Amino acid sequence: MSYWSKSDKKFFLALITVTFLSPPSSLLWAQSQASVDGGTLEKATLEEVVKYALKNQPAIQQSVIDERITENNIKSRLADWYPQINFNYNLQHNFIVQTSIIGGNPVKLGVSNISAGQFTVSQPLFNRDVLLARRTQNEVRLQANQLTSSNKTDLAVDVSKAFYDVLTTKQQIDVANEDIVRLERSLKDAQNQYKAGVADKIDYKRALISLNNTKASKKGNEEILKGKIEHLKSLMAYPKAQELNLQYDSLQMERELFLDTLQNAEYTSRIEYQLLNTQKRLLEYNYQYTKWSYLPTVAANGAYNLNFQNNQFLDLYSKNFPNSFAAITLSFPIYQGGKRKINTNTAEWQLKRIDLDIKRLQLNVNAEYVRALGSYKGSLTNLLTQKENMELAREVYDIIQLQYRSGIKTYLEVIASETDLRLARINYYNALYQVLSNKIDVQRALGQLNY
Repeated sequence: MSYWSKSDKKFFLALITVTFLSPPSSLLWAQSQASVDGGTLEKATLEEVVKYALKNQPAIQQSVIDERITENNIKSRLADWYPQINFNYNLQHNFIVQTSIIGGNPVKLGVSNISAGQFTVSQPLFNRDVLLARRTQNEVRLQANQLTSSNKTDLAVDVSKAFYDVLTTKQQIDVANEDIVRLERSLKDAQNQYKAGVADKIDYKRALISLNNTKASKKGNEEILKGKIEHLKSLMAYPKAQELNLQYDSLQMERELFLDTLQNAEYTSRIEYQLLNTQKRLLEYNYQYTKWSYLPTVAANGAYNLNFQNNQFLDLYSKNFPNSFAAITLSFPIYQGGKRKINTNTAEWQLKRIDLDIKRLQLNVNAEYVRALGSYKGSLTNLLTQKENMELAREVYDIIQLQYRSGIKTYLEVIASETDLRLARINYYNALYQVLSNKIDVQRALGQLNY
């Protein structure tokens, strides 16, 4: 959940006069391409899948590149603190030399050919733009790092849920495969009893109908599974042509179901709060920056000028008339139409607004945690119920199967027990992965999934 709109980001970044537009280096780009094209997973467990996604997902690589761009822009802004040395060169030919009247007589001022070279040096002594860049450099770096962390957390949550979604469908297919084996056996038994005259063909047809429905359900889930796997591969930036075989341990997953439900939601541990807190500190610096607009800009500067003058072009550089100077420049804003006061008020209101953003986040985090915890508890209760139902359904099926073969029960009861067992198993695995997914939401609400 993001509490920082795109427009706020653009406005804020412009406000602190740090624009992150430098292109990435060729070396960093090559490394990024190498990681995107790098290999497949031999052991596609949840942990390895998340690691692969964090390494290869282009959105994460872009965030890392943004950090490098931010670092370069900070260095570029801080470079303004160093002396700025420049050289200017000029070559000029006067077709008509300027004439002035001196003592009633026309006198030409100057010569036909002029050339000048100028070495200048300036050193900022006080400049609020450069001072802001120096004071905010650590916060700007931290902000870029937190944005990467936020993107990684979002990706890890999405990948984990997609992983569990794939497992849910795969488990349904596995259940269907086992049901098909049982139903084919039941169909064969019904067919043999029909041929032996023990039962009529109704049992045989019912077995065939149940088998066809199970095969159709399996086929549908297989098609759905393809789309879910492709979705997971897209989140991971996994090669499309390579097969992704997920590995999991159902028993281990069952052991990882539980968490401490007595914890309290601490919004300060959420990456969203950390980003807002960093933004607030930057806005505080910006508030100081607007107040500094009353202060002058001071710089030391100097120049050494080379002056060459001659009416003959070939003799232009034969003689130099140099001059040089050193100076202190002070620029003091006197009146700007009230702009400084307006900007200071705006910066103050922005600070009040960010405080409200933090308060809103606190309320939303608490509501999110209560909602996620409720879903987790509900799904956990449902899981325990479905596990018991699955064990009962299996026991009932085994008993009815034996009674049917002994001629005590009808085939209709066998079909009903098979249906109950299939639904109980599917419901159990659906409940298992729902609990794991809800657990992720609780951990995220608690701020325990920061990367």
